[in-house]
Amino acid sequence: MAKHAHARDKQLLLTQDDYSIVAESCKALWSVRRRGEYILNSTYIAMSPHHHDYTPSPSYHDLAVDTNLGNASVHYIEAGSVSKPTVLLLHGFPSSSNQFRDLVPLLSDSYHVLAPDLPGFGLTKVPEDFVYTFDALTTIIAAWLIALNVTRYAVYIFDYGAPVGLRLALQNPDHIAAIISQNGNAYDSGFGQPFWEPIMALWNETNPNSEADRDSLRAFYLQIGGTDYQYTTGVPEGDLKLVNPVAAQIDYYLNLEGRRKQDVQLDLFYDYRNTPPLYPKVQEYFRKSQVPLLAAWGKGDPVFIPPGAEDFKKDLPDAEIHLLDAGHFALETKRWEIAALMKKFLKTVKF
Repeated sequence: MAKHAHARDKQLLLTQDDYSIVAESCKALWSVRRRGEYILNSTYIAMSPHHHDYTPSPSYHDLAVDTNLGNASVHYIEAGSVSKPTVLLLHGFPSSSNQFRDLVPLLSDSYHVLAPDLPGFGLTKVPEDFVYTFDALTTIIAAWLIALNVTRYAVYIFDYGAPVGLRLALQNPDHIAAIISQNGNAYDSGFGQPFWEPIMALWNETNPNSEADRDSLRAFYLQIGGTDYQYTTGVPEGDLKLVNPVAAQIDYYLNLEGRRKQDVQLDLFYDYRNTPPLYPKVQEYFRKSQVPLLAAWGKGDPVFIPPGAEDFKKDLPDAEIHLLDAGHFALETKRWEIAALMKKFLKTVKF
């Protein structure tokens, strides 16, 4: 068998003589997922020289980028053929690209999928003196996209992925082929109370970012109980068994455990105050561009509530809105439905 050196990975390549053998054994490589979703097993086989860039199983990378904020190393998941349209998945608090572990294989047969860890999350590394703001997070992700030569993509925005993804859209609107919002907010109406009340207390102009308010958030929002709350609140009782309890543990130990990590998250809580003032510009971008938008929104989410999804229609009359019977981390219980909605929607998009 010949070997092919991919731009980022070394992968197994079968010759034409081997192709018929592989074709006969394909049935053994496929498995049926619940609700009729089909994906390849984790074993990677490139079935012909014409498919050498197709990677159905996720691969994991670290890419060095140089910015005006210093050198960074962006950790990311990649799957699918680089010749296919790119879908960029941007995770939320307090997760990482691990949030998309089950979605990526559902998309990678049709799309080139990229899912980075934002700075302050997962395995992405930034300088010690890095100042954690959403402008800074966007700077790092924009530099990473340039390094990968990705200039046209659909972006999936969730939670913190929205402030980053929407800033990317404002900076380079021509780069955005479409937006998929899974509880990714762009309207004041989308803020769920009482979840946001203690965070917004940090923004108090008379005593901003006080230690007392930071400690109050540290006591619950940055503990494992607060993480579990985001994973389980609003999830129908019958679906709770679908929520992988390991996910919250990974989020906590990777991104929240210890005072230094907590200070990073508190700095981002405080900086979120600079995102709502951008909403008028974002909404103007929606009206002018009429960018295709799909909202697949967990209607039980206590963090970003359904009016935030419904208000997309104000500026994007053709937006497709689906309120799903799910919570904040809707992929935990509705990934099959979300993947199906995405594939149907993206077929109509001009990349």
